[in-house]
Amino acid sequence: MEQMLRRTWAEIDLDALTHNFKTLQSRVGEKTKLVGVVKADAYGHGALSVSRTLEELGAGYLAVSNLDEARELRTAGISMPILILGHTPEQYVPQLLEYDITQAVTCEAKALAYNEMAKACGGKLRIHIKADTGMSRLGFLCAGKHFQSGVEGILRSCDLPWLEAEGIFTHFAVSDEPERAESVAYTRQQFTLFMDLIRALEARGRTFPLRHCANSGAVVNYPEEMALDMVRPGIILYGCGAGAEELGLKPVMSLKTTVSTIKILDQGWTVSYGRMYEMPRDTRMGVLPIGYADGLFRILSNRCSFYAGGVLLPQRGRICMDMCMLDLTDASWVDVGDEVEIFGPHNRVDKLADLAGTISYELTCAVSKRVPRVFLKKKKVVGRELRMYL
Repeated sequence: MEQMLRRTWAEIDLDALTHNFKTLQSRVGEKTKLVGVVKADAYGHGALSVSRTLEELGAGYLAVSNLDEARELRTAGISMPILILGHTPEQYVPQLLEYDITQAVTCEAKALAYNEMAKACGGKLRIHIKADTGMSRLGFLCAGKHFQSGVEGILRSCDLPWLEAEGIFTHFAVSDEPERAESVAYTRQQFTLFMDLIRALEARGRTFPLRHCANSGAVVNYPEEMALDMVRPGIILYGCGAGAEELGLKPVMSLKTTVSTIKILDQGWTVSYGRMYEMPRDTRMGVLPIGYADGLFRILSNRCSFYAGGVLLPQRGRICMDMCMLDLTDASWVDVGDEVEIFGPHNRVDKLADLAGTISYELTCAVSKRVPRVFLKKKKVVGRELRMYL
């Protein structure tokens, strides 16, 4: 930390990532491959360092959203298999082949286009078929009256000579809602449809080395039933989201700042824009150099607490672009320069997400590019990254 401006930073605990990976791998069994989902810069954690750690741990695959994310990993030396979950225009098939990237195929039209481009390049494109079992987003339609046409479309796509169909997958809509009977029923309905689809394809001679459907929610709630050949834990891998705490998973990211200024404000005074907080007493108010430009949502204003000096302390007034205020009245030992944990192991991001009316994914992804990532192993800094200058 001695070479870094101690304004606001995110600490990425690679030991916590290792712990989470091993815990989840144990949960689904050693025969099931674990995909490290590192899209959106590994949910804000830093895709390159996270991917290197997952590669060392023996993850079976990495998953990203798009070609730009995949190329970044390849050019940084990541050699393990990478699956693009989203759309890639067919004109970029040459790059998919060049960088040895696996592409999701979501309909027959895309399969035909990819096949023609792969033929022109003289190389086979490795693909995973995406089946839409109820997310109603991407994938071959296969529910209800579309089942047989979905089977036929997948068979024709897999038979194309310049495509290598390595995998088939689907995505659950509500697997993270075990408390709702209708969500449990819907998830099992999706899973049953997926397995029926696989059996129908197998009956026609089409098998896949990798079948995967379990996202974070399914890994938590249906590990034995739905693990299959591979699982795709997303936010849960980073120690956040529904079920993370119950499984003993550790937060990988800690968003931190320091106290830059302390002022004593008189009873009756107000603080920050909108004058939404009035001092009920003489108040020892700390100013923190973090705001919504760093990813601290303005909607949390006057509603949340941060961890400093061994206790949780209330945030006061409107969160500004670059600053916010913390009430230090009951923590006289907290001084200028002291560290404040916005979220992390002492103040889980899920708690702040609930207060903001959102999900933990949004808060970790929102941590701004101007916030340096500091990577730790055994509590020692092993890397730093400031993306705004790349």
